Amino acid sequence: MSAWKVTLPCTRDEAEAIGFESGDFDGGVLPGIDPAPVLLTSETVADDPDSWRLEAYFDGKPRKSDIAALRTLVPSANKVREVVEKLPDEDWVTLSQQGIEPVHAGRFYVHTSTNRGVVPDGATSFQIEASRAFGTGTHETTAGCLRTLDAMRRNGTVVRNLVDIGTGTGLLAFAALHLWPRAYATASDIDPVAVEVTAENAAINGVPLGVGMGELALAAAPGLEHPLLIGRAPYDLIIANVLAGPLIELAPAIAAALVEGGTLVLAGLLDTQVDRVAGAYRRHGLRLAGRTPMGNWPTLRLRKRVRYGQARVTRPGPDGHGLAPGFGSW
Repeated sequence: MSAWKVTLPCTRDEAEAIGFESGDFDGGVLPGIDPAPVLLTSETVADDPDSWRLEAYFDGKPRKSDIAALRTLVPSANKVREVVEKLPDEDWVTLSQQGIEPVHAGRFYVHTSTNRGVVPDGATSFQIEASRAFGTGTHETTAGCLRTLDAMRRNGTVVRNLVDIGTGTGLLAFAALHLWPRAYATASDIDPVAVEVTAENAAINGVPLGVGMGELALAAAPGLEHPLLIGRAPYDLIIANVLAGPLIELAPAIAAALVEGGTLVLAGLLDTQVDRVAGAYRRHGLRLAGRTPMGNWPTLRLRKRVRYGQARVTRPGPDGHGLAPGFGSW
């Protein structure tokens, strides 16, 4: 069967929403497309949130109904004609990834199966395919988080219990678990498909899944609304690479789930959104402790202040013992 590609313009917000919700094509709110297309998003103009594109790869010529369903994901393109093209009889998955370059951020080297190249000396490599979930390392937000986590480890930060919210492909959770291999680690995403992709990538990269020390536990959940995520709190490291709006909305829950003195790594926001996002967390006892510039997409590192006296709250973590100050009710 021949392969076809449909291309539509989109915004960055739409691209990231597709990263979380591409499972809609697989029997969700956009049923009837079988087999489901592979969806890829990319920038067309650097650092312009309104200049992105969506490419959908189909096994066989897409029907009008398929294109109509695709359009519901990118409403900003409602007045733009889609580009539909038949691909040559080649490996179209490989073709779709030719423009993706490997990323070297901190000690990490992120590549696909088709662009591995030569891994730099001393680098830890992860194979993350361009796929149904956001977070291949190519965007400044993901690369900035990798650099921030690497710098934390080099500066002696100790992490025993971590969570990656909105994990996408699982890359940031994998990197954090590599840096702190004896930690309890959890990764969650609002989209069950992203959780499936994370499990697949964990197998490819030799990351053990499970709920024990040195293993990665997975959950599909909006924000922190899941018994696993609540039960394993409080965390001394929380990573959230999503969007400015959800980051602000999640501030009370994330702050409550972070141990006093713990670190929060935030990304997915523009330079112009830093004050609003940092202000939302400042109101819940976190201060801005560092910033990793990556074009117009900074990564923020925040710390939760330590409280003393009766205001301190204790709760056991995943190992069942020890102080967990600062964790309030949900």
